[in-house]
Amino acid sequence: MIELYTASTPNGHKASCTLEELGLPYEVHAVDLASGEQRSAAYLAINPNGRIPAIVDREADNLAVFESGAIMIYLAEKAGRLLPTDRPGRARVLQWLMFQMGGIGPMMGQANVFYRYFPEKIQPAIDRYQNESRRLFEVLDRRLGDSEWLADDYSIADIANWCWVRTYKWSGVSRDGLDNLDRWLSAMKEKPGLCQGVQVPMKIDNLLEDEDAAKQFAQNAGKIVQR
Repeated sequence: MIELYTASTPNGHKASCTLEELGLPYEVHAVDLASGEQRSAAYLAINPNGRIPAIVDREADNLAVFESGAIMIYLAEKAGRLLPTDRPGRARVLQWLMFQMGGIGPMMGQANVFYRYFPEKIQPAIDRYQNESRRLFEVLDRRLGDSEWLADDYSIADIANWCWVRTYKWSGVSRDGLDNLDRWLSAMKEKPGLCQGVQVPMKIDNLLEDEDAAKQFAQNAGKIVQR
């Protein structure tokens, strides 16, 4: 049994979506970020970085794994799916996984901070991170013009990038004219495991349709990122 410590964020969804797609049994522990639970001694014993997600594999002598990308690799290898074992295939998946971890995630995350969460709006910073996120979207779009999936076959690389790209509106990033990306997003949305995974540990309604809810969510997130 996998114990998943998570919250409803793109990085958290990377773990829950992977678990759902692989069909691995798991138990959810929702981490209350607003109260600072991620900085408690009990949680730091699992993840010394004090972030989500993290997992504990009770079937592997209570092995704890943190960092969302490392968790995805671990789970894929445990299940023997979504990550090829041959060296070229593995390299193709890992490079697009690292593309998300080093590019898509950080850039969209910073776009969220400056566009949504900080009380003062610093336009040059907003422009910087939204424009760079858009550039990275264009990289994905070109790749998806050559291949149905990012690494030839469907893999954890698709899951990782999708968990962030699907939130493009919240980051204020345009996907206009990116037809290949649109096709891929539609295909990903049809996968039952992904639909279930983004509701873990809780379903968040479309904040863009509720201005008051969006404002409250941004205020709460702002308190967390400024600590």
